[in-house]
Amino acid sequence: MIDTTGTDVLYNARCPVCRAEIEHYRACSEARGLAVSFHDLNTRDLADWGIDADAAARRLHVRQGGQVLSGVDAFVALWRALPRYRWLARIVALPGLRHAAHFVYERVLAPRLYARHVARMHRSGPDHAA
Repeated sequence: MIDTTGTDVLYNARCPVCRAEIEHYRACSEARGLAVSFHDLNTRDLADWGIDADAAARRLHVRQGGQVLSGVDAFVALWRALPRYRWLARIVALPGLRHAAHFVYERVLAPRLYARHVARMHRSGPDHAA
């Protein structure tokens, strides 16, 4: 069942960078009792997200109101759900900055993190592939 009242975050806990960032957001959310839940893509059935493990590992995904967002749009949605980061969501959501952030995330950051994830999974063997 899809929760339409809160924010669900799907992330790759096997990625040290992703895990550290999400742990920070989780602490902010828990400190305020916010309706934000965090789900490791490696331990979830992704059918209710409508994506496969490879697509999930390529970028951050957030679900709000039954809608799944990815990449920069997912970060903006997550930041809007966290009072401490709403200012950042407003800035990144500005048309010129959103485009630049999208470009940097999709062309530089996400591919680099995904390539490191694939290399980690290759080193750890087929049992750990996501």
